[in-house]
Amino acid sequence: MDVTRLKSSWQQVAEYGDEVPLFFYSSLFLTHPEVRSLFPVSMALQRDRLVGALGRIVSDVDRVDELVPFLQHLGRDHRKFAVLAEHYPAVGEALLHTLSHFLGTRWTSDLAADWTAAYGLVAQVMTEAADASAKETPPWWDATIVSHDRRAPDLAVMTIEPHQRLSFRPGQSLAVETPLRPNLWRYYTPANAPRVNDTIDLHVRVVGGGPVSTTLVQGVRVGDALRLGPPVGERLTLSGREDVVLIAGGTGIAPFKALIDQVRSEGGDRRVYLFAGGPTRRSLYDLRALRALAEAQPWLRVVPCVSREAASDGVEGGDAVDVALRHGPWRSESVYVCGSPDMVAGSVHRLAEYGLPRERVHVEEFTTGTEPIGGIS
Repeated sequence: MDVTRLKSSWQQVAEYGDEVPLFFYSSLFLTHPEVRSLFPVSMALQRDRLVGALGRIVSDVDRVDELVPFLQHLGRDHRKFAVLAEHYPAVGEALLHTLSHFLGTRWTSDLAADWTAAYGLVAQVMTEAADASAKETPPWWDATIVSHDRRAPDLAVMTIEPHQRLSFRPGQSLAVETPLRPNLWRYYTPANAPRVNDTIDLHVRVVGGGPVSTTLVQGVRVGDALRLGPPVGERLTLSGREDVVLIAGGTGIAPFKALIDQVRSEGGDRRVYLFAGGPTRRSLYDLRALRALAEAQPWLRVVPCVSREAASDGVEGGDAVDVALRHGPWRSESVYVCGSPDMVAGSVHRLAEYGLPRERVHVEEFTTGTEPIGGIS
């Protein structure tokens, strides 16, 4: 398998942009219509994720230590889309047909052999990971909404109850699907550590008119069913025993409430500083609960902040990261950041300017490169 040839050919194909996934899925559904039910009605987002995932695989094809864990994650994650081992040959056929179509006379027998071998290895790693996961966990967990608190037109806090125990670490995320939007999965991070009664709190804000977030905020009610995918992510989980600084924007407070739960269960033997930001006081939708937590836990300090209003009544002015830096210096603490992509990127940049070593800054990254090929998250 010629790695250089693989990368070069993919770069040539990727230049055709949106035409590539359009052709791929047309070919796949035409030749194997039985797999169409695995995908959402609207394929717009899925097209981007196919190209992102393939680009990630090709770019790491010569870095096995990075590629294998990624493929294993994809294999395990595909179980929630009801992807089976017999579906992989269909995807492989469509992929080779797509590459051949766009490369034209550049598609040689040697290149075909390279891609066939590469896809064979990808399918093998993914199916083996899925098979191993199937021995330990279900492909998804059925759950029921037991409370739904609409705190703003675009935001809800809900509690859900899985029908069987779902183990996760505070700071990890779960994929969520509603029957009202089948085959559309979105990641949300529980706002609590695992409980004795197994219930899970989710904070959901409507994002860009997205069908899943809109439905979870505006279209569901108590008693409705949901499905949950297996927990993913490690970067927002606690490690070590050092004090922590938590910088949150909007619903980014959700994973940090879970981390606070964990510290409390461990005995509160570390200091925790939470800087919870939003544009206005109205956007601080969980402020009352956060202040109650701080009053009950002497090791926890909560500093609310607003970026578009003046400071008042214990709420400081400025972006959460700037307020956090004013309260420094942070010489040994681990710093965690969660919020919108722009908020996280801006905060990481400011922390770097401040001189904080990158290894002490923890952020979770869900990109198109980590999304599944055979489904949508």
